[in-house]
Amino acid sequence: MKPRPVEPPRWAHWLLTRLHPKDTLEEVEGDLDELYRYWYERSGQTHATLRYVLNVVSVLPPFVRRRKRQPEYDHKPSSLTPDMIRNYFKIAFRNLLLNKVYSVINIAGLAIGMIGCLSIGLFVWDEWKFDKTIPDGENIFRIYTKRTKDNTTTKQAVVAPAYASFLQQQYPEVDTSTRILMAPDRFLMETGSQKNYEDKGWFVEPSFLQVFALPLEKGTVAGILDIPKTVILSSELAKKYFGRENPIGKTLKINTFDYTVKGVLAPLPDHFHLDFHFLMSLSSVGIPPSRMERWTWNQFFTYIKVKPGIDIEHLQNKFQAYVKAEIIKPGDTVMLPFFQRLDDIHLGSADFTFDNAIRGNESYVNALMIIALFVLVIACFNFINLATAVSFRRAREIGVRKVVGAGRRQLVFQFLGETILISMIAMLIAVIALFIVVPALNRFTDKTIAFNPLTNPQLGLLLLGTTLLVGILAGSYPAIVVSGFQPVKVLKNIQLSVNGKSWFRQALVVVQFALSSLLIISTIVVFRQTRYMNNKDLGFHKEQLIYFQAQGEVAGKGLETFKAELRRSPNVLAVTSGYGLPGDQFAGDGVTLPGKNAEKEYSVNMFIGDHGYVKTLGLQLIAGRDFSKNMSTDVREAFIINEMAVKEFGFGSPEKALSQRINWHEWVPADTSNPIKKGRIVGVVRDFHYKSLHEKVTAAVIHMVPQEVFKVAVKVREADIQQTIAYINTVWSQFSPNFPLDYKFMDDTYGKMYSTEEKLSELLWVFAVLAITVGYMGLFGLATFSVEQRVKEIGIRKVLGASVLTIMGLISRNFIALVSLAFMIATPVAWWTMGSWLNEFPYRIAIDWWMFALAGGLAIGIALLTVSSQAIKAALMNPVKSLRSE
Repeated sequence: MKPRPVEPPRWAHWLLTRLHPKDTLEEVEGDLDELYRYWYERSGQTHATLRYVLNVVSVLPPFVRRRKRQPEYDHKPSSLTPDMIRNYFKIAFRNLLLNKVYSVINIAGLAIGMIGCLSIGLFVWDEWKFDKTIPDGENIFRIYTKRTKDNTTTKQAVVAPAYASFLQQQYPEVDTSTRILMAPDRFLMETGSQKNYEDKGWFVEPSFLQVFALPLEKGTVAGILDIPKTVILSSELAKKYFGRENPIGKTLKINTFDYTVKGVLAPLPDHFHLDFHFLMSLSSVGIPPSRMERWTWNQFFTYIKVKPGIDIEHLQNKFQAYVKAEIIKPGDTVMLPFFQRLDDIHLGSADFTFDNAIRGNESYVNALMIIALFVLVIACFNFINLATAVSFRRAREIGVRKVVGAGRRQLVFQFLGETILISMIAMLIAVIALFIVVPALNRFTDKTIAFNPLTNPQLGLLLLGTTLLVGILAGSYPAIVVSGFQPVKVLKNIQLSVNGKSWFRQALVVVQFALSSLLIISTIVVFRQTRYMNNKDLGFHKEQLIYFQAQGEVAGKGLETFKAELRRSPNVLAVTSGYGLPGDQFAGDGVTLPGKNAEKEYSVNMFIGDHGYVKTLGLQLIAGRDFSKNMSTDVREAFIINEMAVKEFGFGSPEKALSQRINWHEWVPADTSNPIKKGRIVGVVRDFHYKSLHEKVTAAVIHMVPQEVFKVAVKVREADIQQTIAYINTVWSQFSPNFPLDYKFMDDTYGKMYSTEEKLSELLWVFAVLAITVGYMGLFGLATFSVEQRVKEIGIRKVLGASVLTIMGLISRNFIALVSLAFMIATPVAWWTMGSWLNEFPYRIAIDWWMFALAGGLAIGIALLTVSSQAIKAALMNPVKSLRSE
């Protein structure tokens, strides 16, 4: 051993041998040699150095100073033992108590990040599970079409009936096909004393159960639904209407028609994209066979099941080639069929029109996952920032630990142990909170997400893994920084280490607040777009408009008398009836223009009304006239079109469209020898949004077909709405006593169209608040640390005459500069991101400068309030007291 320059005094030997994990001073000497030599060469003040070490030792936790002598170790000091791990956690717990403010900020921040990330993670996992358990699901595909017009593409979930039969007959790759007819929302179901409206009932082909292989509790699949007026019930409906009796073969009235129960469904598979309560035979509708072979009547949801091993893309290309060559005529709107995988339907159909699936939104799901990770990342950055800053308080402790034999590996494990302990406490808080959050999330999303880590081992392992991952990721950098302290430099001048790492902490602050600013801007844009969609002028009046399905005598000979009786009320402003209302069901069909390319069929949306249709809806005529009772020929010959139809038909202007001839092939011709309705355009209305604002307005045609009566709409006064509804119900009961009145408000229907955006907006507000809370908690902690580090400087400045405002500016300006820089980084990212999101909407807001100004003002204003609380406290501090304490 090298000779020691100066022999330490006995009390130093005694102290160091009891603090060091080794037994003898000889073993300690090797570790202390370089430290003593350094101090001896610098000043020779060895005794002063030891007194300095003693002062450092005095701030160590008491149990360290009182530790008993350990028996001889037969292993290297750096190896981990259960006792060492237990000791690390003891030290970690004591340090949490010693730094209460920072501990609360770190634990609360991580807990908030975990709550947000795990709750959204549960939601995303639930979304990904759809249609994963359907037998042979990899061979099942849904047919949809893409309609391309003027460089705009619209996806449509319903297709013409000919698609299924043609694929089944012409392509041997297709094993089975099935069709579901778009049906009314609700059906009146009754048996004995039970009489209720039931929703989610569909008309399907017998092959439906062959494609999806859904099990039955009662009945057999063979021959089921192959004859008219047969029905399959869910187990809940079977119990509701037949109790414990076997319902097979029994009669159930549906909309006053007798249906025979042929089967009872077992509970549907979890996360099945189709949700229904009963299935009726498609043959019950009585559609003529010739109409089922049409290529332009888009009213059916169509599925095919292909044989195993089929190249689906090759089959799709063959079918598209046939449609292009044989179905689409030159100049027609291009509507190409595509095959959609079963497990892509739920998340991949958000932009589809006329869909009956339980739909999610893949873009929103991914965005929410990213946002949840943002909050967790902000919380982890908070921890890294504060842990790194606070670690410099413990620099002397680390220096002494390294001096008395602690290796870097031991220090890394110690600090990671502290981080994992904090992560464990945060996860415990998060788990407790999730028992409250998950039920609220289920109510918000209409889901049944289960959260019980005690009964779900996979979930428990996920939570444990998340705890360790967050602890390791958040604690690695502080552990590496702290364990890298050089004892000589630490004991000479701690401030050198503090300054050396400040740039990294500042970079983390910038990233944190860039993410927070991005969330704030995004939230403002989504909120504005949602309000825009809810408040945009739709081209008609949806307020105080009640509508309901025509039933009984109201759907028959008593219709005109019923409407006349309603008009007797001064609170009823107008009444109309027909097929097709904005926001409700309407038909996609085709018309021809005899005087203009007579062979071409134009695809339109078909609305059938009466003389009061335009008035009741408040449509705005811009050319021509409304239907008139004084013109007896209007019923058979008058058509009204919208502005988009004028454009698509090539008329040039609304005025030029008047008196142009138009023909329509009737659905159920009154005269089978003359099935074509021939007429002229008598009026043009302003474009009205009969679908949601997610879709562009397309060509629409309005005309009268007295025999096609499906819905009745009533415009009422705003005052005494409940009294008016009671009056409508009274009149209804006189004409259709067997059908309870089942009405809706049209503005409620339109409000539901934007429920996804409404929920996204609300979730963004929640996560923006969480991100702001976590970020500014960290900012508060850093400001507190900064004030503690500069107590002496602030005291001297006050003694020299610095004002309170000067001190506040001194403390605040660096943080405000960092937040401002973060906002400047977030601004272009937010502009590009939200611009891309808005491009998905045909009708959208512009991203204005004030949105960024508001977001920046919020970010900087809250930062200023957060930091100023500590700055004011520092500015008001008594300089005599602060200097004396130093």
